[in-house]
Amino acid sequence: METADVDPGLSTAVSARKRPRPGERRAQILQCLAGMLEEGGADRVTTAALAQRLHVSEAALYRHFASKAQMFDALIDFIEHSMFGLINQIHAQHDSGLNQAQRTMQALLAFGVRNPGLCRVLAGGALVGENARLQQRVDQFLERVEAALRQSLRLAREQNALQADPAQRAQWLMTYAGGCLLRVARGHPAPDAESALHALLG
Repeated sequence: METADVDPGLSTAVSARKRPRPGERRAQILQCLAGMLEEGGADRVTTAALAQRLHVSEAALYRHFASKAQMFDALIDFIEHSMFGLINQIHAQHDSGLNQAQRTMQALLAFGVRNPGLCRVLAGGALVGENARLQQRVDQFLERVEAALRQSLRLAREQNALQADPAQRAQWLMTYAGGCLLRVARGHPAPDAESALHALLG
């Protein structure tokens, strides 16, 4: 059977299309890391395993991230950007402090359910054995969520919709959220939070 010569220009164009665009490989690395975290297990995700899953060398990973800690930093950046974007929308769209607090809690728990790998980051399990600074970043993120809840609950008290201390009630909500996130991170079904939120906000 005769074979046609391949046009060198066409071959080059095809190769160029297959090569990831700027930033695309970085996103692929983070998506793969989140997927591996979602699988759970006792073993830490190593850069060697991540590179093998992506069919690239470890050196290729380090062209996009200086370290594995930097990869986790990028995941935490995504969590922060996503959640505080939602919280800002909630505050802009709802005048009721109680509604703000309830929807903030629902958004946090829904984010964990939709993103099991990132939920393991929030629950701390994925960061065991990693740079301690990463857990500090997660702690700071959760403190900022608690601060947003306090703000909403102070508004609720000003609106005579809440009699309890806003700071104490925000702590209770975050303790409850932490338990829910830990449950999801361990592979258990998410609890029905509706009645619990009503009780905690009552």
